[in-house]
Amino acid sequence: MTTAATSSVNKTRWFQLVFGVICMCMIANMQYGWTFFVNPMQEAHGWDRAAIQVAFSIFIVTETWLVPVEGWFVDKYGPRIVVLFGGLFCGLAWVLNSYATSLTTLYVAAALGGIGAGAVYGTCVGNSLKWFPDRRGLAAGITAAGFGAGSALTVIPIQNMIKNQGYEAAFFYFGIGQGIVIFIFGLFLMAPKKEQIAAVAAKVAASVKQSARDFSPKEMLTSPLFWVMYAMFVMMAAGGLMATAQLGPIAKDFGIADIPVSLIGITLPALTFAAAIDRVLNGLTRPFFGWVSDQIGRENTMFIAFAIEGVGIYALSVLGTNPVLFVILTGLVFFAWGEIYSLFPAMCGDAFGSKFATTNAGLLYTAKGTAALIVPFTSILTTVTGSWHAVFVSAAALNIIAAVMALVVLKPLSAAHGRRAASLASAKKVVAAE
Repeated sequence: MTTAATSSVNKTRWFQLVFGVICMCMIANMQYGWTFFVNPMQEAHGWDRAAIQVAFSIFIVTETWLVPVEGWFVDKYGPRIVVLFGGLFCGLAWVLNSYATSLTTLYVAAALGGIGAGAVYGTCVGNSLKWFPDRRGLAAGITAAGFGAGSALTVIPIQNMIKNQGYEAAFFYFGIGQGIVIFIFGLFLMAPKKEQIAAVAAKVAASVKQSARDFSPKEMLTSPLFWVMYAMFVMMAAGGLMATAQLGPIAKDFGIADIPVSLIGITLPALTFAAAIDRVLNGLTRPFFGWVSDQIGRENTMFIAFAIEGVGIYALSVLGTNPVLFVILTGLVFFAWGEIYSLFPAMCGDAFGSKFATTNAGLLYTAKGTAALIVPFTSILTTVTGSWHAVFVSAAALNIIAAVMALVVLKPLSAAHGRRAASLASAKKVVAAE
């Protein structure tokens, strides 16, 4: 490929990344903005908090468990049609939330929103893995950052609209707006051609081992490496999802939600401050740790980040009743958690190849849905024990175990998988030569 052609490919793939990030920003509120609606819905309808959080679990389950199906469509028909479909469903879901007067309607809307958000999320992450074989950690991180930080700018507007016009208006107007933006930018998405990425694929850092062959989804599901990654993903996702869904209720139970906090020259109520900072840090961590993993390897990066997360969650359980520490520690928790959405997809692409990257990453992403099933039980456990301490300790323990597994289990297993892939690729070449 000529220098001019390579330059053109580089420009195209960065534009594709930007379009994907914008679409991801538009689905961020569907997960990270949810916590602001829980208490208003409870007050308006008298629904039990745990029952309301079932809708959150339904959203996460449908968002994640259907991504492999949506990924199959992307790998076969391209990203555009899947994202357009996703934008339509995302808008419809929040409009339906605005009219929901029963838990059944709320649950149906959650399922529609999950399907739509999963279509957008899986497509954009998978497309970034295909366009950037040489910088998978960074590209997946930047894309996932859109989902992690995309709601940061709307924290205050959503809260203000809920306060002044009611939560129904916030669901309705933000739902329509987000759906329209996804639809517009989805029109520009496209998958790379094989020759477009051949040149950049040769520039992968030596610290990141690439598979010598492409593994189909069926082949991947028979690999022990995949299931170890899946288990670790579940362990890491559980604690972060709990914090995401329950941040508002936790702040309320700690008695610090509305206490003013002054940091970096800004004064805001503790919950509002924490939510804004959390979303920024949850976004920044994804490209940051993705870039780090491109330099020092996925497993080493996982150990560092997962250990920080475990310590942060435990510290939050002990010191979180202080409003200033609540803001700082929730920021640390989100910073050390969000990187799972860049590290695991990147490692999946490294280990199982680019050809089926969207479907394979989607299958791994279902671990988030499995973890979401735990979220409603955190409310029950809190009610039974009378505090959040048991929930925090359990989440911290899972994170520390996952950190140790990254070096003790995942790293040697990944090396063995790489040798097997190389052997299979060599055998295929010998057969072809004969």
